[in-house]
Amino acid sequence: MDTRLTALRKEKVVETTMQKQIDDLARMTVGQLKQKHLEVFGEESRSNHKQFLFRRIAWRIQALAEGGLSERARRRALEIANDADLRIRAPKTMFGQDRGLVPRLTRTCNVAGNLDSRLPPCGSYLEREYKGQRIIVKVLVGGFEFEGRIYRSLSAIATEVTGTKWNGFLFFGCASNNGGADEKR
Repeated sequence: MDTRLTALRKEKVVETTMQKQIDDLARMTVGQLKQKHLEVFGEESRSNHKQFLFRRIAWRIQALAEGGLSERARRRALEIANDADLRIRAPKTMFGQDRGLVPRLTRTCNVAGNLDSRLPPCGSYLEREYKGQRIIVKVLVGGFEFEGRIYRSLSAIATEVTGTKWNGFLFFGCASNNGGADEKR
């Protein structure tokens, strides 16, 4: 009975010590957690994520105090890992240029996010005939080019051409939801 009581006390001391170490982890900075990771695992951590480091170190402290995985569980985990195609990082082609694309069939361009959805992409031309005059406007990132001058809006160009107030989108046929596809050439 005395040995059983001693074992329970010893277990309680280990649990209290382990809980104190984990509580201390919660108050550490990222730099201190990285240092503790080095002490506990014997290798530096590449992570700077405080919660990740905290959880990983707390798990290791518990595993060292109470015992980690059984040998059988470790073997099974290794079997599963050997059968799986694990990736540490995403393949370079996932976010970069896909090597399978044919260069002559692909086109890379930057799209300005603040353009009106009724307008065609930058570099496109809007064309309209008005009283026998051909009006050609180039769509720019920050406005429109007409006869060598830059305008902030299509309405300003329509007013210049007609001499009266016009809605530029209506004048150039861009008012539909098709992005002006009918009028661009």
